[in-house]
Amino acid sequence: MAIDWDRRHCARKGHVTYAPDDPRLRVRLHTQTAVGEAWRCLRCGDFVLGEPHGSGPAADAPLVPRGKVLRDLFILRFLAIERAVRGVFIVLVAVAVWRFSNSEDAVRRLFNEYLDTFRPVFRHFHYDLDHSPVVGSIQKAFGYKHSTLLLVAAVLLAYALIELVEAVGLWYAKRWAEYLTVVATAAFLPLEIYELTDKVSYVKIATLVLNIIAVLYIALAKRLFGLRGGRRAFDEERHSASLLEVEESAGVQPTLS
Repeated sequence: MAIDWDRRHCARKGHVTYAPDDPRLRVRLHTQTAVGEAWRCLRCGDFVLGEPHGSGPAADAPLVPRGKVLRDLFILRFLAIERAVRGVFIVLVAVAVWRFSNSEDAVRRLFNEYLDTFRPVFRHFHYDLDHSPVVGSIQKAFGYKHSTLLLVAAVLLAYALIELVEAVGLWYAKRWAEYLTVVATAAFLPLEIYELTDKVSYVKIATLVLNIIAVLYIALAKRLFGLRGGRRAFDEERHSASLLEVEESAGVQPTLS
C-alpha cells in the first residue's frame, strides 16, 4: 500500500490554505458549506473549514512541500536522527577517554582487581581472560600516554561535532548540510572498508551499506556536484512546483509551452 505523504503530513502538522487574488483560481479553491466557507489545502487538496491562512498573488503562495518532497524530507530526517544518535554516542566515548586519561592508574588498578575476581569464573567455562582480545585491547590502552589520550578525545569530539551539525542541517533540509554529509560520509568510506578487511561484523556491514546509500541518494536526489543538472535544475524544479501548487490544487492543468 502506497503512503499518502500529503495527508500523512497534514494529519500531523495541519492543513495549509491560501486565497489567491486571481478570481478564476480563487473560485476553484473556495467553497461554501452549510457550516461555513472552506478552502482547499495546498498540500493534500482537501477542503478545510474556516478562513484561509493567507492570501495574495498565486505566485506568492507559500511553498508547501508535497509528495516526493515530503518523502525526501522524511528520509533526510531519518538520516538526521541517525547522525544525532551517533554524535551523542561519540561525545560520550570522548568524555570517557578524557576521564580515563586523568585517572588511568586508578582505572588500571580497578580493572586488574575485577580481572583477578572474574578469572576463575571464566576459567570454569574454559575461557582464558588473559588471552582475550577485548582484555588485551584494554590493557594496551593503559599503555597510552596522557597526551595521546587527550588527542584521541579531541579528535572524537571534532568528529561528534560534525555529526551533530549534519543532524541539525539535515533535519531542516539545508543544502549546505547535504553537501557536508556527502563529503564527510564519503571521506570515511575507505576507512570503513579497511576495517572490514580486518574483521567482518554485521554492524560494520550495515553501517557501510547505509552510508553508501546515503551518499548516493543525497547526491542524486538533491542534484549535488552538478549531477542531474545541478543546482540550476534543482531550483527550477522547486520553483516550478511552487508556481503550480495552487493550480494543481484547483484542478487546473498547466499550459505546455
